[in-house]
Amino acid sequence: MKGKLWTFLDIEKRLDYISERINCKFHTQEEMLNFYYALKKIPRDLKGCIIECGSFKGGSTAKFSVFAKELNRKLVVFDSFKGIPKNNELHYDGLFKTKIGGPFKEGSYSGTLDEVKRNIRKFGEIDICEFYEGWFEDTMPNFNEDIVAIYLDVDLVSSTKTCLKYLYPLLKPGGIVFSQDGHIPLIVEMLEDAKFWKEEIGFKKPKINGLRKTKVINFVKDGNKYE
Repeated sequence: MKGKLWTFLDIEKRLDYISERINCKFHTQEEMLNFYYALKKIPRDLKGCIIECGSFKGGSTAKFSVFAKELNRKLVVFDSFKGIPKNNELHYDGLFKTKIGGPFKEGSYSGTLDEVKRNIRKFGEIDICEFYEGWFEDTMPNFNEDIVAIYLDVDLVSSTKTCLKYLYPLLKPGGIVFSQDGHIPLIVEMLEDAKFWKEEIGFKKPKINGLRKTKVINFVKDGNKYE
């Protein structure tokens, strides 16, 4: 796969075009561009794919596919494609005066695989995308490819844990993780917990940029594994 060399203006225009045609109300263009800038900094000789966990209607997926195409990388998308799983997590007040409105309801934020693929085919770069349909705990254990970047937008603590458990060990040292869920207190508390990182992920807790300061947080994997 050979990507096109886009200017930042080209990228901004294309993201605007996608936002006008797909429901992208849960992220901003600035958030998408920050992920793009971070991807651009990853050395081209660091082999691995880009992962998205949680695609909703495919707006962010279409945008990430544009980034991946330019950077000659594969975009792998994990989603149930039938919304949030059944859960008993109690989420109420978010950080930064964000209204969460109680528990995340089963089936919310749903976009079917056909709908997502159709949107990417129209507005993104479908040829570099690979899709894993199903609950994370069913699809991720069978995935075993090098990763250079992960973007999480999964809302639940349980889903975040599953993504990190199976994907973080595959992330190359120097690779990046972005999470759209930095406004959700229960997820923030989990990410702050060094015991969680040691016992459930097997790596030392990374320095997390923006934690308790911004909605979208990020961190770089330094490779410090517990032996």
